[in-house]
Amino acid sequence: MTHRFRAALALALIIPGSALAAPGDTARREIAGLIGALDGSSCRFQRNGSWHDAAEARAHLQRKYDYLLKKDKVDTAEQFIERAASQSSMSGKPYRIACPGQPEQTAAVWFGARLKALRQRTL
Repeated sequence: MTHRFRAALALALIIPGSALAAPGDTARREIAGLIGALDGSSCRFQRNGSWHDAAEARAHLQRKYDYLLKKDKVDTAEQFIERAASQSSMSGKPYRIACPGQPEQTAAVWFGARLKALRQRTL
């Protein structure tokens, strides 16, 4: 086996694995923080036209996150927001969040603001 062939083989084995990288510690902390921010709030969460309390929403989003982890489809907090926390995977309808004293908004906007706040606190 030549040195060049061994190097090519090593790259072929490494590159596909890097495409399926799991979230790093920072991303896992951010995602846990996002789910926790909803669970610790008095906000309501709408999916497919039905409103749910924060605890039900947290459980739903945790199930979606766990599924995406098994499928290697989430590496970052942004991907979590996009692929799990923004819309129904079944109907495609956007999730909405209503918090006391605040205008109702899409879950994507709400989680985006929470992520920004989390990152500013950790700088």
